[in-house]
Amino acid sequence: MTEGKYLKLKSGHRLWYAVHGGGVGLPLLVLHGGPGTGHDYLENLAKLSDERTIIFYDQLGCGRSDKPDDNALWRIERFADEVDEVRAQLGLQHLHILGQSFGGYLLIEYLSRKPKGLASVILASTASSMAQFSADIKKRVTQLPQHHQDALCLYGAGSDFQHPNYVAAVDAFNRNFLCRIAELPDCIARTGANVESSKSNSVMSGPNQFTVGGNMKDWDRSQEIRNIQIPALITCGEFDEIGPDCATALHSALSNSELRVFDGCSHTAHLEDEENYLRVVREFLAKNDR
Repeated sequence: MTEGKYLKLKSGHRLWYAVHGGGVGLPLLVLHGGPGTGHDYLENLAKLSDERTIIFYDQLGCGRSDKPDDNALWRIERFADEVDEVRAQLGLQHLHILGQSFGGYLLIEYLSRKPKGLASVILASTASSMAQFSADIKKRVTQLPQHHQDALCLYGAGSDFQHPNYVAAVDAFNRNFLCRIAELPDCIARTGANVESSKSNSVMSGPNQFTVGGNMKDWDRSQEIRNIQIPALITCGEFDEIGPDCATALHSALSNSELRVFDGCSHTAHLEDEENYLRVVREFLAKNDR
């Protein structure tokens, strides 16, 4: 478990963050998924800190950060404001940013504001609209055994998310398309606990990945990203729940982008194929340091 510090947002809430390493390369700021997962499942990216500073933080409402009981806070626009506050307080004028899953949505939202000082971005296992995300999820569901497909349809329609058959189907989906490591690492267990204790996910995204709702259900930045010229690395796993279709759409929209699909991996390619993933990221960041 990573040790860290706290900074205070303009709202008065505390935000947990951790800074690793150093080196000649520009810093890398990491935006985690969820919303509500916390940084834990991405902590192995700290292995990049021999070449540059790596900064993690838990977004407000999850992990070690404050968890205020105010649903009005759970909006992607406020999370984008939060990125600006983190940068300002930590003096991150020139940097790279990596956003994974919802962190990628957040990064795309942030990029739509045309922020200054970004050398490059990494969009990992993400999409530029909730419609694209939903299409990929539906495609993955059809790749499950029929009895799991039926359970997700039947019990999902009745919001019976605790039915044993529904739970079993979700587990099968996650084992195939979320994390394919047989013995799940401790960071994944901590991530699950973070989501369970956070309200932001249900308020913004809905009860689960199969039932998209919340205030992000119509989120779409697929046109805005066509104006982004910053160098971008797009990554996903072959069996990712937000997979090659979404990644290819991003690659087509971003004129200055590279695409890397990791064979045999799902939504956590950085854990499933750590050596290759870190190598690809190292090379991309070094190429775009300035």
